[in-house]
Amino acid sequence: MNIVAIVGSLRKESYNMQIAKTMQERYTDLMNIEIAKISSLPYFNEEEELDPPQDVKNFKNSIANADGVIIITPEYNWSVPGVLKNAIDWASRVEKVFIGKPVMTLGASPGAVGTVRAQLHLRDILSSPGIQAKVLPPGSNEILINFAPQKFESGRLVDESTLQFIDEKINNFLEFVKSSH
Repeated sequence: MNIVAIVGSLRKESYNMQIAKTMQERYTDLMNIEIAKISSLPYFNEEEELDPPQDVKNFKNSIANADGVIIITPEYNWSVPGVLKNAIDWASRVEKVFIGKPVMTLGASPGAVGTVRAQLHLRDILSSPGIQAKVLPPGSNEILINFAPQKFESGRLVDESTLQFIDEKINNFLEFVKSSH
């Protein structure tokens, strides 16, 4: 199964990028996770949407060709980072590569509530008319990694209870992806 991970942080060693890399290594037997490069995407410009730069085309193709998408986001000012919103805006135009695409959201934060507000906003964004992603239902599937500095070492998520929790949710996501096709 081919999955694209979109990380809403540009910082090389962000906790959210570390989650993506941990997942990439931990789940190699279950899926191939490609981490999308969003740092090179220009600001969305409607004048370029019909013939976007190559980096935008590559980004959109990676989503279109994936079986599912995992979005890993920090929380900035109680919402999603602008760089993530920009990437989603590009993906929502012309080909609209998110329509019907199975998506899982998660994120890490140093705070007590993880990325709950960012993920709530992200769910709203992903349900908009130009996107219409098929988001893994909430309830027991939220992954809100709090107190992140205590759960990472040497660039990877190492907190065993958090990893076991994610393992369960990944299995739910994989079943969700299979049932979506």
